[in-house]
Amino acid sequence: MVVDGSGNQLIGIVTLLGAAVVGVPLFKRLGLGSVLGYLISGLAIGPFGLGLIANADTIIHVAELGVVMFLFIIGLEMKPSHLWSLRGQIFGLGSLQVVFSLILLTIVGIAFGFTWQVSFVSGAGFVLTSTAIVMKVLADRGDIQSTGGQRIVSILLFEDLLIVPLLAIVAFLAPAAVSTSTATSLWERVGFAGSSLAALIAAGLWLLNPMFRILAKAKAREVMTAAALLVVLGAALLMELGGLSMAMGAFVAGVLLSESTFRHQLEADIEPFRGLLLGLFFLGVGMALNVDVATQNWQLIMAGVLALMAAKACCVYGVARLARSSHEEAIDRAILMAQGGEFAFVLFAEALKLNVISPEVNANMTAVVVLSMALTPAFVMFYKRIGPRKIVSLEGAEEPQDLKGNVLIIGFGRVGQIASQGPLARGATLSIIDNDPDVTRVAEPYGFKVYYGDGTRADILRAAGAQHASAILICVNDKEASTRIVDILRRQSPKAKLIVRAFDREHALELVKHEADYVMRETFESSLLMARQAILALGAEEQEADDLIVEVRRRDAERFALETSGGLFAGRALVLGNIDYIDPPLSSRKNNTHPK
Repeated sequence: MVVDGSGNQLIGIVTLLGAAVVGVPLFKRLGLGSVLGYLISGLAIGPFGLGLIANADTIIHVAELGVVMFLFIIGLEMKPSHLWSLRGQIFGLGSLQVVFSLILLTIVGIAFGFTWQVSFVSGAGFVLTSTAIVMKVLADRGDIQSTGGQRIVSILLFEDLLIVPLLAIVAFLAPAAVSTSTATSLWERVGFAGSSLAALIAAGLWLLNPMFRILAKAKAREVMTAAALLVVLGAALLMELGGLSMAMGAFVAGVLLSESTFRHQLEADIEPFRGLLLGLFFLGVGMALNVDVATQNWQLIMAGVLALMAAKACCVYGVARLARSSHEEAIDRAILMAQGGEFAFVLFAEALKLNVISPEVNANMTAVVVLSMALTPAFVMFYKRIGPRKIVSLEGAEEPQDLKGNVLIIGFGRVGQIASQGPLARGATLSIIDNDPDVTRVAEPYGFKVYYGDGTRADILRAAGAQHASAILICVNDKEASTRIVDILRRQSPKAKLIVRAFDREHALELVKHEADYVMRETFESSLLMARQAILALGAEEQEADDLIVEVRRRDAERFALETSGGLFAGRALVLGNIDYIDPPLSSRKNNTHPK
């Protein structure tokens, strides 16, 4: 059955969701990643596969909002001061990569026998990296906030700024009859772009925070969610009207709200839509691959894909090394950014409309870009498997062998070291493992025998004596690893008490769902002690301070219990705040009075 704009929309939705539910877990199980799963699933159900979905272009256009929301969340995590500190990377590193890549890609096109105009347009479409692909891979690896990740984000931001200039250049390349009609609108485009950006910044500085404060007083969760979507989509629309990237607009809006008190609420409201639409975007890209065109011109297209990706990868690597990045980081960046991006479709369509490229070149280059986007996740996974591993010296480190301690500590950093003192004071026998060989060497002079081992491996846990332990303290500084260890131990050592360090409240809720026996947020107790000292500094007696901390602890426990069943914001009413419409302080409530 073919589903198009006039068909049953519900069948189309079910088909898209079904393809994602079947394809993505399968590809992740095979170790190929979720992005490739989405792309292949889209190809399978699209107009050039089984033909279950016919309007791939419409789906891509709608699902591009997933990329927009992704960039909004990234913007929320990047304060203006931090963005300003990246200006050298954005304009310096970004311009170097774009200029060198565009020159080399144009030369590749000429070598294939095309005119320099067609080669330039093809290279310009390919030089702009896929924000969706790169950011998804970085997010999956947890590398967005790393130094290398920040450099990649900076380059992507610069590329987004090039959209209007490249469209203007395409207009100049148009034949005389067409270019005359477009020249008059060129300065209008520049003016619209500048005005849109200025309007967005003004709204972010003076309108958004007051609006959210008013909505917060209404205490209507669904209205806050609607407002969050309005901000993201409104910013995207404003940038699109100005001829700029929608993703760029969402990113700017996120940056402007990064220091807002509502930042975490906005992120939580947008996150479900972001994930779903981003997956839908990848499905749409897979559906857009014209198999007929690729089959008819497969030699040209495959040669184009390999030549353009190789040329761009070489430029990315060279610029990275020129900017003094390590060989490993430069290789990783080259593989990750070697593909064309979603903006290529817009640029090729404009060039086709202005008769700069022919319909055949448009079809071939679209196939080249889509294939490059599909191949990137596969190349990333392939390099991950065959690439060099980070060499770690294991000198002096000893792996566990049939340990028998009645307490097992996994992770012996600042938390594990302090936590070990209690069991030792009671005379417990400790077995300790850590995945950093330096820790195993440094701890020995202090009287600790620490074995080298990865706690996420079931065989290491058995060798460390997890099956003999009465209590297991999981003190690793890695949320995902901590959760995996809990899953393994729950099956392997069902009688042991699992006492787990949680990174934050959200991680603690996740650990409870995975059946950890006791979860301790790493900053909770120290924060309560600081709060107690603050109460004493305000003139309270010792007993009053103790009573208030007991009440705060009780409210937090009640809030946590609500959140385990109702989600992260289920117990929000139990949080004391410093805005005047929030409930009065506990000391006033005990006397049945409100603060003046």
